[in-house]
Amino acid sequence: MLLRQPGPSGSELMAEQANDDIDVEVLVIGAGVVGIYALYRAIDAGFSARTLEAGDGVGGVWYFNRYPQARFDSESYTYGYIFSKELFHEWQWKEEFATQPEIESYLNHVVDRFDLRRHIHTGQKVTSAVYDEAGNAWVVTTGTGTVVRARWVISATGGLSVPHYPELDGLDDFAGQAYHTGAWPHTPVDFAGKRVAIIGNGPSGAQLLPAIVDTVEAVDLYQRTPTWTTPLNNGPLTDERHQWLGDNWDTVVNVLTTSPSGFLHEPSGKFSTVDTPEQRQAFYETMWNAPGFGKLTMNYYDMTTNRELNLEFCDFLARKVRSIVKDPVTAERLIPKDHLFGAKRPPFVANYYESFNKPNASLIALKETPIVRVDATGIETTEKHRDYDIIVYATGFDFGTGALTRMGVRGRGGLDLSKDWEDGPADFGGFSAYLLPNFFFPGGPHGAGGGNYPRYSQDQVDWITTTLIHAREHGFDVFEPTEAQQDAWMTMIETLAPRSIFSAEHSHYYGANVEGKVRKFLLNPGGRAKLHEMLDEMSSTENYTGAFRKASNDVLI
Repeated sequence: MLLRQPGPSGSELMAEQANDDIDVEVLVIGAGVVGIYALYRAIDAGFSARTLEAGDGVGGVWYFNRYPQARFDSESYTYGYIFSKELFHEWQWKEEFATQPEIESYLNHVVDRFDLRRHIHTGQKVTSAVYDEAGNAWVVTTGTGTVVRARWVISATGGLSVPHYPELDGLDDFAGQAYHTGAWPHTPVDFAGKRVAIIGNGPSGAQLLPAIVDTVEAVDLYQRTPTWTTPLNNGPLTDERHQWLGDNWDTVVNVLTTSPSGFLHEPSGKFSTVDTPEQRQAFYETMWNAPGFGKLTMNYYDMTTNRELNLEFCDFLARKVRSIVKDPVTAERLIPKDHLFGAKRPPFVANYYESFNKPNASLIALKETPIVRVDATGIETTEKHRDYDIIVYATGFDFGTGALTRMGVRGRGGLDLSKDWEDGPADFGGFSAYLLPNFFFPGGPHGAGGGNYPRYSQDQVDWITTTLIHAREHGFDVFEPTEAQQDAWMTMIETLAPRSIFSAEHSHYYGANVEGKVRKFLLNPGGRAKLHEMLDEMSSTENYTGAFRKASNDVLI
């Protein structure tokens, strides 16, 4: 390993000289939820910092995802920031699960509340990020020709930022209006009296259908594989709830920063074996009415490990679908047959199944009648051709690696993420990698464990900030996990992945929604506990020191 030789006195002057060749100490890429927090932490820690954002405003995924009824399916106050008690108290969320306009307003409020906007440069999509080993700087270029040299880069581009379009013939031939839910226009789309196709039944497609079904002339939802869609159970945030959250601030923060899921849900506190079959059915009814992800976090402890129990819960959910959807053929097509509850990311929405009872709504099962092509007037399947005015692609994102592999990232020793990650990403902690010195990507592949994403990413950003402070205080200017540290993390990923609840290999958690993408598990199957364990191990004196070095005057130890 390499470690910096102790410098002579006058080290502060040397540090100033060493920074003469950089424009900024910390460069953040992306002004979404994670990027805003990373910028705040860097500035608060005394670093010069700047953010490059591809969009024309802040918000990240919540800037681009503005389709009708786009909203959180994590409780608003658990998804938002918890680093400031004053911010938490002063922002009054309107709903338990906020819609996109309120989310975007909130993020703009945070940016202005903490005077961050002057550090954020919008309309700057990064096209190249190359490590200059001789100068120990990242040279980052944007589509406008802007070039920034930075000592440290925090790429907060997230796992859900590159919209994925389906691999269909004639995609560009359609003469009507076509949109992706992940790249929605700022001008409202007029659905009134239109014939609409929604391709995709994940969270965005399931949110959009009920939002437009009463407005359109007709809407067809094209479903490749059914998912276990359950009610969001949203409601207004009452004054009493706001009061409780404010009065219990310390408890709220403690739960959100220590719980495995990062949610404020009360666990059931029991295994299924304590209940009779009749009691379990009553409990499932309670879960059906639980908020959002509570159906996973508040369920029986063994719901995610006991296959027979999960099948019993799936049978309960299937009966719910059949009781709601009037047409029995449609109901059966909406019931998953290939995975347990939670194996794929379950959508939590309102009035999804009820929408198929409307006379103008239809379900197209693509496994029975695949799409042949898109043409100028609509969509042709093996069954027939249907004309449309609007086609909406609700087909998700190139999850986990999409942004990083398209950003021209080139590290030390010839590492090129666009090539070296073709067979799957290799990283440490889900936010750093061997041969990528001084480059961090919180919220990246293998970062989250299926819980509340901002809470996982907050853990990563906090650790990154502590690491940068450590480097500054001890005179280091290079941080890079060792190959052994990365191998240990990846061994954990590969060992535990088969045991994960999100183990359906045909899900986007394996990259299976992108044709040609190698199927590799892209979550952290060890969850928050394993992340903290390995970060604590990394922070031990011997391991932590092994990841630091000085760009010049290096010695082998």
